[in-house]
Amino acid sequence: MTISAASTNDIPVLVPLINSAYRGEASRKGWTTEADLLEGDLRTDAPTLLETMNKPGAAILKCTSEEGVIIGCVYLQKEERGLYLGMLTVSPELQAAGIGKQLLAAASIHAKENDCPVIFMGVISLRHELIAWYERHGYHLTGKTKPLPDDHRFGIPTQPMEFALMEKPIRL
Repeated sequence: MTISAASTNDIPVLVPLINSAYRGEASRKGWTTEADLLEGDLRTDAPTLLETMNKPGAAILKCTSEEGVIIGCVYLQKEERGLYLGMLTVSPELQAAGIGKQLLAAASIHAKENDCPVIFMGVISLRHELIAWYERHGYHLTGKTKPLPDDHRFGIPTQPMEFALMEKPIRL
């Protein structure tokens, strides 16, 4: 497997990969599904991903198999306080094979290279198993929360929920 920077040319592959890991029936093959928490089949779409990738300080790292297939990715955004991490994605059929762990390690390297003293993220507070996974990889809950965006294009909550904010300090 190889981890490298994705380009806008990868969007046609990244969008279905991301959606398959989080929403719809395909996501139920893995453990990262949000299908029971958010109605709808989209986690992102091509125009939104293009806009995200074109933000200053943004990067999407992709994990490519030996056969050249993109099997995972992670969105990173350099901000004033550190590096935001989002959309950590692994193909549902390949989850629990260490790909997510490798993408987190690459994110830590990216943070160091960009002088970011902390990596931070929001995880749906009801995703206890995912929060525990991040904790096993050095992240901790900050005790702070943030509401989900009021944008139903990419999912309608099936119950009240919020983001639990997590972070990991990075040694520079």
